[in-house]
Amino acid sequence: MQAEQIEIATFLKQYPPFSSLPEKVVDEVACEVEISYFRADSDIFTFGDEISDLCVIRSGAVEIYRRNGDLYNRLSEGELFGQLSLLMSQRVRLPARTIEDSLIYFIPEAVFSSLCERFDSFAYFVEVDDNRLHQAVSSKHESSDLMVSKVTALIARPPVWLDTTATVCQAAQKMTEEGVSSLLIMHSDVVKKGEGADESVAQSLAGIITDRDLRTRVVAPGLDLDSPVTAVMTAAPVTLDADAYAFEAMLTMLRFNLHHLPILQKDRPVGVLATSDIVRYESQSSLYMVSNIMRQPNVEELAKLQPQISACFVRMVSEDANSHMIGSAMSVIGRTFKQRLLELAEEHLGPPPLPYCFLALGSMARDEQLVVTDQDNALILDNSYQPQQHGEYFAQLAKFVSDGLDRCGYTYCAGNIMATNPQWRKTRRQWEATFSDWIENPMPEALLNCSIFFDLDGVWGKTDWAGQLNAFIARKAQRSPKFLASLARNALNRTPPLGFFKNFVMEQDGQHRNSINLKRRGTAPVADLIRVHALAVGSKVQNSFERLDDVEKENILPTGKAADLRDALEFISMVRIRHQAADLEAGQEPSNNVKPEMLTDFDRRNLKEAFQVLSNSQRFLRFRYPYSGR
Repeated sequence: MQAEQIEIATFLKQYPPFSSLPEKVVDEVACEVEISYFRADSDIFTFGDEISDLCVIRSGAVEIYRRNGDLYNRLSEGELFGQLSLLMSQRVRLPARTIEDSLIYFIPEAVFSSLCERFDSFAYFVEVDDNRLHQAVSSKHESSDLMVSKVTALIARPPVWLDTTATVCQAAQKMTEEGVSSLLIMHSDVVKKGEGADESVAQSLAGIITDRDLRTRVVAPGLDLDSPVTAVMTAAPVTLDADAYAFEAMLTMLRFNLHHLPILQKDRPVGVLATSDIVRYESQSSLYMVSNIMRQPNVEELAKLQPQISACFVRMVSEDANSHMIGSAMSVIGRTFKQRLLELAEEHLGPPPLPYCFLALGSMARDEQLVVTDQDNALILDNSYQPQQHGEYFAQLAKFVSDGLDRCGYTYCAGNIMATNPQWRKTRRQWEATFSDWIENPMPEALLNCSIFFDLDGVWGKTDWAGQLNAFIARKAQRSPKFLASLARNALNRTPPLGFFKNFVMEQDGQHRNSINLKRRGTAPVADLIRVHALAVGSKVQNSFERLDDVEKENILPTGKAADLRDALEFISMVRIRHQAADLEAGQEPSNNVKPEMLTDFDRRNLKEAFQVLSNSQRFLRFRYPYSGR
């Protein structure tokens, strides 16, 4: 090889897809390369030109345009273009123009085709360019049974049931005969189909009774066995639709601390899922985590569970669960800590003097919590609340819970967004008045608060108040274009870490110098912009993926952009999650900061694509909700 060819080969070996090829092959490619120089502002290709080479930028910078003239991409040293045109028609589909003096390597089409045929890694890189981020996200979860199995696949047998007219004794006998640990109680109604027509019986689920119910509600109190079964059943039990997936069943059981979950198809039971039915699934350990939390007698024992939380997180990552499932499971675990601490607080302080609802805010409310998190919480108090009469009780309750959460690994909120702050203990009327003021007068501090408090979930007490408050927010915000425009503008404050040439922009000071904060510059701005769209369509759900589903149904985004956002959020989240899991396995304190050089070529490339999706989505947000400044 000549000196010039050695230099070309050395350069190519630094960049994908050539970095994945055998050195000998790259040397052979280098011998076929032709080099051309283009001055700044020169066309390399225009639409419809014939193309017979793959192009690699040796130096300089190139902009790629869509057919309509819109900027598609901006490329710099080591990046390639022209592959889609070679693959599809050998006519230029995406025009290319230099933005500074540039040196371009041209690799002949015959060499390009040969590399595609001989090396899967090369073919994959060039063939999925337009859809690479979606491919990257999809490929990560192909093997997860939890993600692909419908809940009906876990049901071992048809449901066993009795009518509401049965007695406790008959229920116990039926459960013994059938060898089941639960029994559905069905309500039967006679339905007339019309005058002179036959009558039929329609059945609906009235309740469920379990072995535990027989022990605690019948045997322990010495209840008469001839008592109606309706007296000891759990009425209107939590259920799940038969179309749901296994992981949704698991999370439902986690959230409500259930051991038996009726599965319905068109409102008719098709089976009962028991904890034992899902223990074979990899993420079953999170079920035991929740059960463990609820059994702990005091804060000291709760604090000892912290290593198990980390182990549970690492297990789910190693089993290829997706970010939605991991975030949901970790949020359920976090809620359970709050619930147990609130139980302990009431045991210590006595019954509350009036009804209340303890709120989880932020990522926990969105089911997007990970292992690096602080606590954001608040209290909704009954409208009869009087500070002089009731204030001390709820101040002590909030302190007990917040102190306990801190000991269990959920650190105090640096911004003091906690129920220990009297500002965030309000009556139902006061919360509505506060949210109305924030929406009607969207000042900077109010908008900052909205980004936290507009993701809320009730975890204890009168939890339906949280749903009512959330519906109030959705209804009022949807009718307030000025507020939506202000919130959209605020959502643009956190930008993705991409430079002019799609290079990473990193932190420049502090302990995380030369790294990227994947929460502050990635998942958080995605959640912020999705929240704006969700409020605009009146969505009442909290999770970002579910909000995006509601937004997509309303067709307020350009075609395909919701799917792009979903893939971007999933990929950034999973890089962040895997990084935290690796830190934990290495015995290090997990963080949201990652250094690009520690990532694989695959992750670096697709992170750039994900951040570009975020950047494009922020531009659309500015267009969709124009800010007048008045």
